[in-house]
Order: sequence, then structure tokens, then C-alpha cells
Amino acid sequence: MKMFERSEILSAVAEQTAKGNAILAAGSSCGLVAKCAVLGGADMLVVYSTGLSRLMGLPTSRIGDSNARTIEMGDEIRNVVSTVPVIGGVEAWDPVRLDLDRLLDRFWAAGYSGVINYPTISTMGDKWRDRRGRVGLGFDREVEMIRLARQKNIFSMAYVASAEDAAAMAEAGADCIVPHVGATRGGLVGHEEGQAIQEAIVKINKINDAARAVRSDIILLAHGGAVAEPEDTEEVYRQTKCVGFVGASSIERIPIERAVEAVAKAFKAVSVPRS
Repeated sequence: MKMFERSEILSAVAEQTAKGNAILAAGSSCGLVAKCAVLGGADMLVVYSTGLSRLMGLPTSRIGDSNARTIEMGDEIRNVVSTVPVIGGVEAWDPVRLDLDRLLDRFWAAGYSGVINYPTISTMGDKWRDRRGRVGLGFDREVEMIRLARQKNIFSMAYVASAEDAAAMAEAGADCIVPHVGATRGGLVGHEEGQAIQEAIVKINKINDAARAVRSDIILLAHGGAVAEPEDTEEVYRQTKCVGFVGASSIERIPIERAVEAVAKAFKAVSVPRS
């Protein structure tokens, strides 16, 4: 089973960006999606337990034991993909896995060449954040997980919803900051209300600037909210320092909804000749 060292991933990203190619990190919660995303040119795959809810036809939701599910999903993805790194979503504030060092080892052993802090408290609002922080299971745990990943020389990505969180993750050594600007709009169960693309870009720039103020070498990838379609990313690339996109619903939910509905309609539209 090929694993990708942090230096390999960073070199591959640098090579693509030097050519002017956008980086695509494709959310993949089953083997078929992973396989097709790689065929389409994805630079890396990102596996989240929450992706299972999308494949179940539900809005993106946290279901059950997130870390256990993500670790288990590694087998299915790695069974059909070996040419790009697979990044695993780690719930750092999991109360039954307090040893983050051991948890990172388990993700690596499951075939994940990198990690991302997801589910993340950064997107959950002050009330939930304060409640978790008071018992020692808050956003600080996510920052510590990223810090440990850097010490172990494991590639790391960090979802952040604020400039303050971006600065903390950059200081901790995250290789990639992903401004998370909200739940993805569009499709059957997407969030249609919320910010317009220009509002998303303003927020992305604030987050990016905070991260780059700490480290100028950090990779910046956009995600979520109004940034849902390829044409949305074109606008983001023109107006921000982002060099790529992390797609979850945009990769493994919305395209499947459209494709299956379209082919079902096409088959249904064929008439049977009368004798």
C-alpha cells in the first residue's frame, strides 16, 4: 500500500501550481466516487464520515462514531485508489480518543497520508465552541492535532471559519488552510440561503490574510457556501490567493443527484412499440 510522505504531497502541489493548474481535493466517501474523482484529475482525496450521510440521500450530517467510521472507510477507498494521497477527516475532540498521538497513528495505519480537522468546531458557532472548550474538548484540540501532525511529518489541512482560527492553525504548522465559508448550496438538500459569491470572497480573503500573516508558504484552498460550481472557483481564483478547491457536496452529492435523475428520465422517456 503506497503512502505519500508530506514532502511528496507538497512537491506535487507546487508542481501543479507552478503550471497554473488549480489543486482539487475531492471529497470521496465510497470507492466509486474516489475512483471517478481520480480519473477526473483530482490531486488528492478527502474522506469524511459525514460524507456517508450524503450518499444516504441526507443533508450533510455527523452520524455515529466519526473517527471509527472514517478509519473504516479507508479500506474501501484505498482498495481502488493508489495514485493520489488520501486525507482523513479527524474529529480531534472525540472524548473516547483523548490520545491524539495514538489517533494520528491509527489514521496513518488505515492508509491516510494526511489529515484534516473535520468535523470541526470552527464552523459550529460560539455557544457550542464555548461549551466544548470548558471541558477541554474544544477547538484547541484541533490545533493540537495539527501541531502533532507537523511533528510527525504528516501532511495536514485545516478547515477554519474565522481569521483567528486561521492564524492559530498556521502557527501550529498546517500545510494547507481551507477557508470554510458555510454549507454548500445547490442540489436536492443544499443550503440555498446565505451569502453570495462576493460575500464568500470577502470572508475567504480575511481568512487567507490572517494565515499568510503568520506563514507566507501556506497553501490556500477554498470550500463551501456559494463556492459550489466550477465557475464559482474561477471567480475565487481571480479575487483571492486560493490555488484550489476542496469539494465535498460539490463532488460526491450534487453531480450524482444530477446524473442519476437525468439518466432515469432518459430511460423512462423511451417508448415501448405497440404490437
